[in-house]
Amino acid sequence: MIDFVELQRLMKEQLEIDRQIRTVDTEGESLEDALAKASILLDTPVRRLEYEIVKPGFHGILGSGKKDWQIRAYVKDSYQAIRAGDSLAGETETASSAIAVNKNGEAFVILCSEGAMLKVTAPVGSGEKVTEAMALQRLTARNVKTIDKNLVRVVVAEAEGKYVMVGTFDRNYSHDSFLKLEVTDSDMKAYMIVQPPESGGCDLTADVITNHLRNNRVVVGIKNDVIEAFVDNPIYKTQVLVAEGNREVNGRNAYIEYLFEINQNKVHLHESRDGTIDFKDLQIIQNVVQNQPVARKIPAQEGVKGRTVKGTYLPAKDGTDIPLPIGKNVHVADDGETIVADINGQVMLISGLINVEPVFVVQGNVSLKTGNIIFLGAVEVTGNVEDGFSVKAAGNIMVNGTVGSAELEAEGDIIVRQGITGKTKGSVKAGKSIWARFIENAVIEAGNMVIVSDGIINSQVDSYKRIVCQGKRARIVGGRLRASEEINAHVIGSSGGGTETICEAGIDPKIKKAVEKLIADRGAKEKELETVTAEMQGLINIKAQRKSLPEDKEFLLNELMDQRNRLAEDLQRIAKEIAEHQQAQDKLKTRGRISAANAIYPGTKVQILDVVENIRSEYKAVTFILEDGLIRAVKYEQPDEEATRAPEGYNG
Repeated sequence: MIDFVELQRLMKEQLEIDRQIRTVDTEGESLEDALAKASILLDTPVRRLEYEIVKPGFHGILGSGKKDWQIRAYVKDSYQAIRAGDSLAGETETASSAIAVNKNGEAFVILCSEGAMLKVTAPVGSGEKVTEAMALQRLTARNVKTIDKNLVRVVVAEAEGKYVMVGTFDRNYSHDSFLKLEVTDSDMKAYMIVQPPESGGCDLTADVITNHLRNNRVVVGIKNDVIEAFVDNPIYKTQVLVAEGNREVNGRNAYIEYLFEINQNKVHLHESRDGTIDFKDLQIIQNVVQNQPVARKIPAQEGVKGRTVKGTYLPAKDGTDIPLPIGKNVHVADDGETIVADINGQVMLISGLINVEPVFVVQGNVSLKTGNIIFLGAVEVTGNVEDGFSVKAAGNIMVNGTVGSAELEAEGDIIVRQGITGKTKGSVKAGKSIWARFIENAVIEAGNMVIVSDGIINSQVDSYKRIVCQGKRARIVGGRLRASEEINAHVIGSSGGGTETICEAGIDPKIKKAVEKLIADRGAKEKELETVTAEMQGLINIKAQRKSLPEDKEFLLNELMDQRNRLAEDLQRIAKEIAEHQQAQDKLKTRGRISAANAIYPGTKVQILDVVENIRSEYKAVTFILEDGLIRAVKYEQPDEEATRAPEGYNG
């Protein structure tokens, strides 16, 4: 059975262990960076660390929303390491020794009831050893009468740092050192004041001091290291703190750790490697994807009771719990503490609740005030998109005003209530369809349809289904338009001429672009092959005449031959890819047609599949189709209902 004294000792030991377990909070761009910082702060190798992920990092979406990893790290198996005094303590001791690389050995003498005790410590580094003469001098100075010099010699040689009885002295009990104990600060601190011994009196040993503390009911927080140091180098008539209680620690209340920036007014400016700052990239939207953690509750902690040096327990309060701030489009994970997004969108804290909004609304213009917009949902701009800015969305984009020389890109539809004035630099790309009142000097690409109410002027428009200009003023003037099924407008071309208008139907614009690029690459490589072949032939002719070539010319000839072979292989690959694209185009089952409800004017170039027709006279209410390998003009055909149906919320 464990008695009260043993129980006190075990509790003291546990408190000492708990005091030595340390934790640190660090963060870094990656988990490895955060662990490396924790290793430095704890002065411990990474392999000895345990850690908890406080806040997972996020690499960002399209360069936006990047977040650092945050961890709480502590030394692995620190309880066992401290109890067993394993290599971790050895590493710490070694580190301390490395700081004091040179330290002399020391000899200590105390007089106690058993006799005269000698302790010798070993030197550190290039420090000097304690000699036998030095030890004898210390003993003589304390009036030790009978000295076992052989034993002194052994103690000095071994220098184990332990007290060994090596002699006797004439004891005078009335001259013994004695201590006075003072307990202050509501029994939280115990001080001793020691009076020095007189001639023949005993010193205080560690056991004597400890027993005195226990006899006076001081049983918690005894500072054994202080007591041992005092025995070696006593400080008399001065208060020495020898025991300190443990204050109670109230438990921390539960709190929500947000994995996003809750301050909506905070702007994050991105600095490039060359030190410049893009003021258009403000990163004001915090995108999240479905099932991404957006917050977690850190549970309340239990309070830790305190104890006075006399063992009295001090009560502590437990932390209080809080509810989870669940708003729209989020749910609680199985752990009951993590809040997770239900959808892709913008995470926001609204009236204390976490919401993921599927639509991001820009009040006003996309400008320096908002920066560029990147959003994993739908975007609505109540104003304009100004020159030089971009809006990218995983859903639809709706702009109530105009789009200038800007960049719009959406996986869904793009709706511009007014018009697009690209100024030869603006581009608009939609995964589905594009609606606008007009398009001027812009590059347009739609995965489905392009529907315009007024007109398309001097623009490059690619649609993978149809291009339709509805309305009485709807006209296509200048530029190049390509659609796999149909191009339909009120007027195509200009009555005054002077502006080339190219309309191509029945082709896949993607295939067309790929083939055009391959043809351009083929032309460049053919020219390069001609040049290489000519240079190579010149060297071959010289070699034939002289029977040999200088070493550098021979090396050049071999290089040219290798280059010719590579170019020939590239041309074969390009020819194969062109053929594959052509086969894919031939498999399309679309009926290409180009229609003008009112008129199509001379100067317009009409192409269906690979057949081209230059319009030399005006046609009224006409549709051009491909029949028997020729382009024929037939009666005007209306676009189907799908092309005339406006999207929800669009009245252009």
